[in-house]
Amino acid sequence: MAQQHDLFDDIIDISKGIGALKNPLGGITDTLMGVSSPEAPQWNPADYKERPRANTLPCLVCKYDKSSCSACLDACPVDAITIEDGGIDISDACRKCGLCVSACPTECYVSPRIAPKKLYDTIAAAAAAHETAYVTCTRALGRVPRENEVVLACVGDVTPEVWLSVLTDYPNVSVYLPLDICTHCRNKTGEEQLGEFIATAEEWAGAGLGLEVEAKALTCTKRREYERKEFMDNVMRTTGLAVSKLNPATAALMSVTQRLQEHSSRLTDLERTINAACGTNTEKRRRVLIQGRQLLLTTLQQHPELAENVRVQVPVCDFSKCTMCGECVRQCPVHACDLVGAGRFKVEEQYCIGCGLCAEVCPDHALTMTEMDAAALVVPDPETEQKAAAAAKAHAEAEKTKAEAKQKLNHLLDQVEKLAE
Repeated sequence: MAQQHDLFDDIIDISKGIGALKNPLGGITDTLMGVSSPEAPQWNPADYKERPRANTLPCLVCKYDKSSCSACLDACPVDAITIEDGGIDISDACRKCGLCVSACPTECYVSPRIAPKKLYDTIAAAAAAHETAYVTCTRALGRVPRENEVVLACVGDVTPEVWLSVLTDYPNVSVYLPLDICTHCRNKTGEEQLGEFIATAEEWAGAGLGLEVEAKALTCTKRREYERKEFMDNVMRTTGLAVSKLNPATAALMSVTQRLQEHSSRLTDLERTINAACGTNTEKRRRVLIQGRQLLLTTLQQHPELAENVRVQVPVCDFSKCTMCGECVRQCPVHACDLVGAGRFKVEEQYCIGCGLCAEVCPDHALTMTEMDAAALVVPDPETEQKAAAAAKAHAEAEKTKAEAKQKLNHLLDQVEKLAE
């Protein structure tokens, strides 16, 4: 449905036109007088890359040298990663592509620019403010990005959990990659990782991600509601006048910052809820909720109907083989495993990342990684449940009051009929 065009929209359009006419000959005049114009941003692909740091504590191979995990080694296009003697070494050959960061199941590689929460916020900010937002790489864009273009060292840096959150919250996000752009790229593992991650997220979300292959198809159009918000904020800053109070239609508009703050609050509330229920194991070790899992849980909390699409792996114990040695508990990188009660194995599905290390270290082979849907990962939202309960109670009271009023009315009508007789 087309948005209603009102006075504020007319003022915004006029102000944009006036802005373009403020100094139409400014550039020519500056050139003739030898005045240098403000320096324009320069395109430098290195600005969108950073070398990751390694944290050995959650690394599966560092914890157990016989681990079969080789995710980061397989993802690195130049074999710059070496893991030995309980340590991780990243050589100078590193291309700063970030593929190891997104490939690691335990998030032991740290790169602030492409951390799952940060990446979601960056994409969401562009999508909330513009009609379409694009995620692309330095090689595909080759120029200074516009406000709605999120540039990464490689699009393979976006994990399935981030794509799922983006797809469910902002369907106006597309990937921009010209045809064959990945064919000759030196980050040769990026295309495979990109395809796998996007396919997984699309299967989870039950929706497809947009794709642009032509540079001329890229647009940069701000959402009308965002322009209105910018206009009102500017008036408030310059005049102190609360414009939103003058127009009830604008009072309900939500800024990009507010939306991101609400998403961040949901992540925090979710973590607080889970930690309150099972934040530590019996050995008093605090469980670790990695960022990718936080995004997944938050999305499922908001859209529980998607749980049947999401497949996860969790360890299942054969208690006839288990000797309760506790090796699984000691080695779990996120402390999701535990021995409870009389020493029976238990796993907290919300924290478990399905890495399989517990099954690998079990000396009695009592644990088997089993695939299941994500229904167990849906964390009830206490606030939503309270609102639903309050609404149900209010509806019940309203129905009761309605029934009582109807009964009184019928009784009154009966009295009137008797008087008429």
